[in-house]
Amino acid sequence: MKNNSEFSTLALVRAAVFAALTFVATFAVKIQTPTFGYIHMGDCFVLLSGLILGGTSGALAAAIGSALSDLLAGYVIWVPGTFIIKFFVALAAWHTFHSLSRLFIPGEVSAAPHLKHEKKFPAGLLIISGLAGELIMIAGYFFYNVIIISLTAGELSAAALAAAITESVAEIPFNILQGGAGLLLSTLLYPLVRRGAGTPTPGD
Repeated sequence: MKNNSEFSTLALVRAAVFAALTFVATFAVKIQTPTFGYIHMGDCFVLLSGLILGGTSGALAAAIGSALSDLLAGYVIWVPGTFIIKFFVALAAWHTFHSLSRLFIPGEVSAAPHLKHEKKFPAGLLIISGLAGELIMIAGYFFYNVIIISLTAGELSAAALAAAITESVAEIPFNILQGGAGLLLSTLLYPLVRRGAGTPTPGD
């Protein structure tokens, strides 16, 4: 049996690797949008961080990797929003996956996503779990965008708020495209990445 320090070190290394993968996937290929944002492939690893690492460690890996990309790309004002949004995207994906796996896959224990020799999870569970996360991403960036535009406009009138909402709505299709691509890729890569991660059964 591994001692707690070995297990903790291994978990920290995995979290660091997933944070790095999330950063690279977000930072390396950015497609500028007409609304002065950008779309990327980082959501794939945001979801995989949650699905494979689980819980707070997976959510932090996703949040740190994504926020670091915004910081180094010069989108400093977006760093706090990205950190919070991506944290909850990964967390929602994991909680949904965790709950559905217990409900629909007989014989799995509570730590289903963390088992080394688990049964193959139907793609439908991955898709639903990823969708739960990406809906948070779309809604989160919409509301954060409204806040940022309103604060930088210099006024808090009804007209300014309406303009902020209109501009934020224009960003939604690009976030849907980004979320859909991340959902598809994470579903396809999950079996391969999970085997590569070699997540051990607790107590091995």
